[in-house]
Amino acid sequence: MPRSLLQWLQFAAVIAAGSAVAATARAEDLPEAIRAPGETMVLEVHAEGAQIYECNADAAGKLAWSFREPIASLFREGATVGRHYAGPRWEISDGSVTGKVAGKASAGGPADIPWLRLTASDGRGAFADVATIQRIDTHGGALEGGCESAGAFRSVPYSADYVFLKK
Repeated sequence: MPRSLLQWLQFAAVIAAGSAVAATARAEDLPEAIRAPGETMVLEVHAEGAQIYECNADAAGKLAWSFREPIASLFREGATVGRHYAGPRWEISDGSVTGKVAGKASAGGPADIPWLRLTASDGRGAFADVATIQRIDTHGGALEGGCESAGAFRSVPYSADYVFLKK
């Protein structure tokens, strides 16, 4: 093996080890409600998009905003790698996965949607072994206030990081 390739492989191993240590340290800093002890990261992506809300009558007949669906592009190292949409579902070129909320923690501010831990199901391709999805580092996306017209929609910009973990 040429020396330059060997040096590159050693460098890559150091970077990977450092990333694993950083991911472990970050996981320990998460709120208890969204932690996934003993699980390891498969993939982390950044999302930019919107949370979509619809004006509906609540149980008392009063109009209120209810969450309808997310719509976001997924990024890794500055490149678009997939999308996130109703389900909730995440899709990249070589797989997709669905999640169901299993834990929730407050975000940084009242305008930020909560951090989540979701139980993964129906994983395919790169997501086949994913057991847990975490939504962290959220910014924006929360909608407050009343609505005046049933059936109206409101789109609120948000960003978040999604971490996909396996057992």
